[in-house]
Amino acid sequence: MNIDQAIKDRRSIRGFTDEPVSQELLEEIIELANRAPSSMNTQPWHLHVLTGEPLEQVRRGNTERMLGGVPPSREIEDYAAYEGEHRDRQIEIAVQLFEAMGIERHDKERRQDWVMRGFRQFDAPVSVVVCFDRSLLTNTIAHFDTGAMTYGLVLAAWSRGLGAVINGQGIMQSPVVREVANIPDDQVILTCVALGWPDDNFVANSVVSRRRPTANTARFLGFDG
Repeated sequence: MNIDQAIKDRRSIRGFTDEPVSQELLEEIIELANRAPSSMNTQPWHLHVLTGEPLEQVRRGNTERMLGGVPPSREIEDYAAYEGEHRDRQIEIAVQLFEAMGIERHDKERRQDWVMRGFRQFDAPVSVVVCFDRSLLTNTIAHFDTGAMTYGLVLAAWSRGLGAVINGQGIMQSPVVREVANIPDDQVILTCVALGWPDDNFVANSVVSRRRPTANTARFLGFDG
């Protein structure tokens, strides 16, 4: 698969088979993702790759705390509620997913179940917990750099037939993730990536989010014509 095809065809995968992903393949993907650019070559990222019982412990901890009413606890500054066009796009993708899954607006039980799937990291066989150096917590460039690496990770996985979704819900109860994964104190948890072999029978996997045209995202100055 060439880079153009990987970028154009990639989509967020939220339903996975039970087939395990080998450590060898994951190491290959991470080696590629490590080629991401970073400011002054700082490479601030760290990855903690969970599967099996450690991942099940995270799922249980996230689910129990959320159902028990424990407020979310992330290690980076949380964002305020989206407004305007950003909120519109958030609603649009939710509508696309709910329509694909046949979840009606009034069906609170199935809507709640969908939310809890996110906290279970969509039952993926692998979760990659993405961290960066705490010494760079107030350096927003480190967030940018780690995001670039994360996108590279997702593309490298896709090019090998694996599906993934970058999933902030999966680390919404960060104390659980930190304890189970034994993440060092000098690292900050940024997000996680749920990863595995896509389940072709899971209809939400067919959803492709709509994107703005180039004319709405880029300005060109100094070009002829």
